[in-house]
Amino acid sequence: MSPAAFSLNLHGRLFSLSEPVVMGIINLTPDSFYAASRSNGEAQLTERVLQIVSEGGKLIDVGAYSSRPGASDVSVDEEMRRLRQGLKIIRAACPDIPVSVDTFRADVAKMCVEELGVEIVNDISAGELDKEMFPTIARLKVPYIMMHMKGNPRTMQDHPHYDDLMGEIFLYFSHKINRLREIGVSDIILDPGFGFAKTLEHNYQLLSHLEDFHEFQLPLLVGISRKSMIFRLLGGTPESSLNGTTVLNVISLLKGAHILRVHDVKACVEAVTIVKKMKEEGRRL
Repeated sequence: MSPAAFSLNLHGRLFSLSEPVVMGIINLTPDSFYAASRSNGEAQLTERVLQIVSEGGKLIDVGAYSSRPGASDVSVDEEMRRLRQGLKIIRAACPDIPVSVDTFRADVAKMCVEELGVEIVNDISAGELDKEMFPTIARLKVPYIMMHMKGNPRTMQDHPHYDDLMGEIFLYFSHKINRLREIGVSDIILDPGFGFAKTLEHNYQLLSHLEDFHEFQLPLLVGISRKSMIFRLLGGTPESSLNGTTVLNVISLLKGAHILRVHDVKACVEAVTIVKKMKEEGRRL
């Protein structure tokens, strides 16, 4: 399935999603689940930004609050401090690459957009953890990535249960989309939330029906990189899960993902290139 041709309005600049793009992850945290994604210090952060760009990443997603189960709480002030410091370094290293901020706090999103020029807000809670997020996004007029999750990062894996997995997620997104449309938000990106309030079985059920999300006629982001649905099935650790990540990214591309959020940009860009070539040649027959 080929992705529909979408574009995002990034402060007046159109960003095309007519072909899948790779979003490189930067974590400004000391406790992200994948240690190699943590960027601390100006030299290390600059190197990471340049690596993402040189390997073909078209977006950067930066977060300063770890959402892994059991992660330590981070105050608003500390999250802002980390982001102010980190985003200034990112902008200095590569001023032109669009940046998404991974936060569920409206005040943090507002600061990053207004003070530091961030173009996209990525909210794991779809407004559930901060009721001011939706009206804030409407005022900021930036694209909004909203993810499906039950509970919060500390409780989400406490026996997650669904009577109808896809039906409940679809109803969740339908309500959220309608509310956002009512207040004037036009650029919405859906993230099904792999690994968030979902068992191993839920994650693979979700993957098997990923193409169903195209019914919403919105861009689809998949963030599956090195997650536990890989190493809990195959054995190993996040560090040993690159091959599994690539397999899942290819499946996601075949099912029409528009944005792949990853730690390993080069491997993902290669997957995008191979799938694109296969589809091009298939159309020639």
